[in-house]
Amino acid sequence: MKLANRQRFLVVYSGLLTVVFVTTIFLGAKQPASRKETFNEIDVQRINIVEPDGTVRMIISDTARAPGYIFRGKEYPHPDGRKLAGMVFYNDEGTENGGLIWDGNKDKDGKVSSHGHLSFDNYEQDQVMVIEGNQDEEGKSSFIRIMDQPDYSVEPLMQLIEKNRDLPKEQQHAALRNFLKSRPQPQARLFLGRRADRSVALILKDPEGPRPSCAQSRHRWYTEPGVS
Repeated sequence: MKLANRQRFLVVYSGLLTVVFVTTIFLGAKQPASRKETFNEIDVQRINIVEPDGTVRMIISDTARAPGYIFRGKEYPHPDGRKLAGMVFYNDEGTENGGLIWDGNKDKDGKVSSHGHLSFDNYEQDQVMVIEGNQDEEGKSSFIRIMDQPDYSVEPLMQLIEKNRDLPKEQQHAALRNFLKSRPQPQARLFLGRRADRSVALILKDPEGPRPSCAQSRHRWYTEPGVS
């Protein structure tokens, strides 16, 4: 093939590829937003459920791709270093609002552990309702817990943790204690469950938290006279 013919062929060929590419992109963009895909089976490490504007509403993930703490769409390292498989719920503003997480295993020494946790949070705050089951070397426990949380937003706390994350642990903990001591503390209001020592209990507390009323038995639940 002569050089001129070869160059002409390459120009035409490139032009055709460009037309095909643009047509493919255009047709793909024209697909209806409500298009559904059907799968018989899917393997995935993480699924992000989002609103049309991108606001995250739920994340389902394995341990490796578990999210940190997300506040108004910004992700911070989780304060307790949480890395567990599960589902995390988010409110209309993209802030964590509760979740369902779980784990369990037998380690090299034969010790078993199992954990399941479902909780819901106050607005820009921590857990107010928890259903949890645990098994570890201390025993087995399962319970429902109801909490009162203060009204301040936890965003400054997340910012503080992120700002200090490169400091020595002792300084991080000191800054955290200083932050918390100047603010109202959460109060436990109700506990109903089985403890690791095999006792069962119903514990009720007033809004200030210091005076519990309870019904407790090592073998069975009962109501003591005068306990409300």
